Amino acid sequence: MKILVTGGTGYIGSHTCVELLNEGYEVVIVDNFSNSKPEVTEKIKKITNKDIKFYKGDVCSRELIEKIFNENEIDGVIHFAGYKAVGESVKKPLMYYQNNLESTINLLDVMQNHNCKTFIFSSSATVYGIQDTPKYVETMERRKQSNPYGRTKSMIEQILEDLYTSDNSWNITLLRYFNPVGSHESGLLGDDPSGIPNNLMPYILRVSTHQLEKLTIFGRDYETPDGTCIRDYIHVVDLAKGHLKALKHAKENPSNLYIYNLGSGKGISVQEMVDTFEKVNNLKLNYVYGERRAGDLPEYYADANKALKELNWKTEKTLEDMCKDSYNFAINSKSE
Repeated sequence: MKILVTGGTGYIGSHTCVELLNEGYEVVIVDNFSNSKPEVTEKIKKITNKDIKFYKGDVCSRELIEKIFNENEIDGVIHFAGYKAVGESVKKPLMYYQNNLESTINLLDVMQNHNCKTFIFSSSATVYGIQDTPKYVETMERRKQSNPYGRTKSMIEQILEDLYTSDNSWNITLLRYFNPVGSHESGLLGDDPSGIPNNLMPYILRVSTHQLEKLTIFGRDYETPDGTCIRDYIHVVDLAKGHLKALKHAKENPSNLYIYNLGSGKGISVQEMVDTFEKVNNLKLNYVYGERRAGDLPEYYADANKALKELNWKTEKTLEDMCKDSYNFAINSKSE
């Protein structure tokens, strides 16, 4: 099978490409490097010892997507491309709505014209909004999201549901991620966002390698065991493998719409993450406590039983693996 991976040089996309290639899939990547680096393509090849076909450009360009489909027999699409910084989405909502929605609609329209109807969407736990329980299950309704980034994910899910309702020959899978961290064990691929990081682990890494002075832990008075927020962290390699399971499931169960949480099913606090990072890497982080951040929930995590039952997927890597692999990538990147 030949799979088109949009945003395939990004953090989750690049790890998924590695897993696809290792399983014998042919991979076509389209990316504009808005939040990734060109050398990632060579790193993917180095890890897998396999070739990929790459197109540089924006998925918002219908002309480019048409070109890709005209030049390749694409069997399915995994759609990662899109802006993803929560804070930036609040400051630049129009940019987020235009990019994330337009790119997806263009892609789906071209796919439809080429009768390619297997689509896996990189969604997010943000679509749940604020629920009455910290354990999120796929049957919950999508509640109001707290930022434009989350709303674009929810809107795209609705678009995909409407598309399937109109034509049930589509095979659509919505994968709702929780909090990806970690890096490939080679140290060649990892989370290396442009500018100041928005997420916990990339920030920890910048502090650990002295690129940033200190880490601020926002809030230590939540009603949690250590007072800091609790999240469901998942190793990016486990997450990437979830896409392969979803692809296999889609091939064996055509013409349907599926929704899966991809998470560990348990919560880890911010303090626990920081303490474990220090312990496994034998270092001391410079961190301070700050006020709570507006909109942060005290706790949420995945109910991942559906993915286990239907996809035969579950996380295998530990918190220690996440911290060790992340730091390995950070050290590797600094020495390049």
